[in-house]
Parts: sequence; structure tokens; C-alpha cells
Amino acid sequence: MTLPQLNIYRHDRGRRALLTLAGEIDPATAPQVRAALERCLSDGVTTIDVDLTTVGRCDSSGLRVFIDASRHAAGTHASLRLHYPSPQTARLLADTGSDLLLL
Repeated sequence: MTLPQLNIYRHDRGRRALLTLAGEIDPATAPQVRAALERCLSDGVTTIDVDLTTVGRCDSSGLRVFIDASRHAAGTHASLRLHYPSPQTARLLADTGSDLLLL
């Protein structure tokens, strides 16, 4: 059995961070995403852009991470936005109404 893999790349420009995710977001990898987003906020980043171009799949555990991080960011006067979700992820966001919060 192959373990799910997710690579996370971070590029900062001032108080803005771009996180590029590559792989799948599921229960095994969602904690990595949560940690990366929390690290951005603890580092004082006020705008977090998450590039999902190379994320093949994101399930409800990933969605929960993004919603929690968005709420946490808003509480610190920061923002989090998802960019370029796959059709499956865009459908998940739209079906749950999360697209209004995250896109």
C-alpha cells in the first residue's frame, strides 16, 4: 500500500505567503496542511494564497482544515484564499457553500 503524499512549498513576499500544494489532501495529509497554515499565521502573514493547481483530490478533512484556517485568519485580521482548485475540489467547495468563504 502506498502512503498518500503531499508536498507543500511556501514562498513569502512581505506579509503575504503563497502555499503551493502538490498531491492529495485527505485524512493522512490534512495535518500537514493545517500545520503549514498555522505556521503562516504565527509568522505574522496577513494574506495566505493557496495554489491548488497540482492537488488531484481534496476530501472533507482538507475542507475542514481550510475552513478552520480561514476563520482563524479572519480572527487575526488576515485572509486565506484558495486558487485553481481541481473540478472535484471546486465541486466540493460549491456543494458545501464553502466557495463563498474560500475562493
